[in-house]
Amino acid sequence: MNSLSNHWTKKELKIYILILCASADSTVCDKEIDLIKSKTDSETFEKMFQQFSNDTEEESLEKIDDAIQLHEYSEMELAEFRKEIHEIFLTDQKLDRKESNLDRILDNILY
Repeated sequence: MNSLSNHWTKKELKIYILILCASADSTVCDKEIDLIKSKTDSETFEKMFQQFSNDTEEESLEKIDDAIQLHEYSEMELAEFRKEIHEIFLTDQKLDRKESNLDRILDNILY
């Protein structure tokens, strides 16, 4: 694969995934962006947002799958990660069909 995903740190990967989650329902709100930004520094956010903006959903999922396999995550890290994913999904107080679909896909990739 010719992407930069194989060089992502765990922090960068997390931010990339959270950005994907925020855009799952095709509407990215300021609350979602603010929540993601609160979990990282502005440089990392901008880097990952730029990469995400240039990818299709299929490319994003492939990059995530490749990058996940390069890192070893503990059960605690995965549980915290899932909690943050759901926090993004529920920022607007509802989990729509597209978000549920992405949640299922990410669950398969993470575990």
